[in-house]
Amino acid sequence: MKDPKPFFAPLAHGAFRRFWLAAIASNLGALIQCVGAAWLMTSITSSVSMVALVQASTAMPIMLFSIVSGAIADSFDRRQVMLIAQVFMLVISALLTTCALLGWIAPWVLLTFTFLIGCGAALNTPSWQATVGDLVPREDIADAVSLNSVAVNVTRSVGPALGGVIVALGGAVAAFASNTVCYLAMIVTLVRWGERKKPSKLPREPMARAIMAGLSYVSMSPNLLKVYLRSFAFGVCAVAVLALLPVVAHRTMGGGPLTYGLMLCAFGVGAVAAAMINARLRQKFSSESIIFASFGGIAVSEAMLAISPNIVAAAPFIVVAGACWVIALSLFNTIVQLSTPRWVVGRALSFYQTATFGGMTCGSWLWGSVAESHGIATALSISAALTTVGMLAGVVLPMPAFQSPDLDPLQNFREPKLKLDILPRSGPIAVHINYEIRDEDIEEFLSLMAWRRLVRIRDGAKAWTLNRDLENPALWMELYRTPTWADYLRHNQR
Repeated sequence: MKDPKPFFAPLAHGAFRRFWLAAIASNLGALIQCVGAAWLMTSITSSVSMVALVQASTAMPIMLFSIVSGAIADSFDRRQVMLIAQVFMLVISALLTTCALLGWIAPWVLLTFTFLIGCGAALNTPSWQATVGDLVPREDIADAVSLNSVAVNVTRSVGPALGGVIVALGGAVAAFASNTVCYLAMIVTLVRWGERKKPSKLPREPMARAIMAGLSYVSMSPNLLKVYLRSFAFGVCAVAVLALLPVVAHRTMGGGPLTYGLMLCAFGVGAVAAAMINARLRQKFSSESIIFASFGGIAVSEAMLAISPNIVAAAPFIVVAGACWVIALSLFNTIVQLSTPRWVVGRALSFYQTATFGGMTCGSWLWGSVAESHGIATALSISAALTTVGMLAGVVLPMPAFQSPDLDPLQNFREPKLKLDILPRSGPIAVHINYEIRDEDIEEFLSLMAWRRLVRIRDGAKAWTLNRDLENPALWMELYRTPTWADYLRHNQR
């Protein structure tokens, strides 16, 4: 087995390096903002469920809108999509800063602003994650995904502590203002990047049809469905740590914003350490073994956090939770990227984001409600038990292997010369293919055609059938349709 590439190898690619550094600045601001929002909520309400909803309000937009954002990422220039998202988040953050400065913040007002910032993240994330494959070669994608995790979690190890200091010195207003400034790094990088996507000769796929094409592809991809189900379960179980940390710091440990920041710092330290060894873990262990261990580590961390009396006792287990968090999420992301061709990768990633953040949203609400009714320790204990169940789910839904064939089209298709003058919107188009099959080959042929049916439908074909000529039994006819001539060309280019 060959040694893995140096962990920082993707940074040799200049465009990726610039985006990675900008992402660190952007994530730093987001973490500072999260500390300010979570701590401000503990100051303006005594409701534990409202505090947990801060986490849910950020994750919910990604659950609700990622599918549309994924179709946008595959249909429009991703640079322009990300630029719009970043400018939108800057404007909302500036408004939040102004309202906090004027004292206009109430619990539901704060949740509205965090929800809107989450909407910007929902628009941005599929385009950014799909762009990784455009910035680095295929063999560097896994390490680039891990480095993106580092960009998130190196700031998680510094940002929360810095956020705690900023909130302690300048209040939530200073945290929100810091986040506003941090968006500028990514905006400048995007402005300087320039056009990267080759324009298609075909008209843009209608949004509804693009979403359905993505849904068709993932529904016909068993490996992707396994990733989505396991990532949803992980989101529900693992988010208990992040959702309840503010109230653990405030009520169980009697600390202030700096205590909460240090707890998030410990989470980030574990995440960064795990990201650094991700490549070696992939070399030595199967994907299912890694996910099994990640669920187990989260379960232990939640159980121990439930009984830890102070930050010193809790910190080691928070570090473990951070490590398991980034190992699992980066692995899910990597498998989705490597199991999907470029034409649909934005949509495949958006379904992954919907599953993961849908789990986080449900989990944040669930654990906040349980903590409100039965106490923080009980909520963490129940979440640990449920995480153990998620760990054992690998028996039924094992994770696919890391290695997968390159599914990008070979682009050998040539548009046929037509004797009719038709438009891209002309249709429907019927495709009829004849096969002459010997009797001894029928069983193998039918097996291959069952696979071909899956591929045809996955790539956009409609009304697929296989027929046999009763007068000439050796003759078989494959029939399918596409809605328009443009859809026929897309189908073959895929």
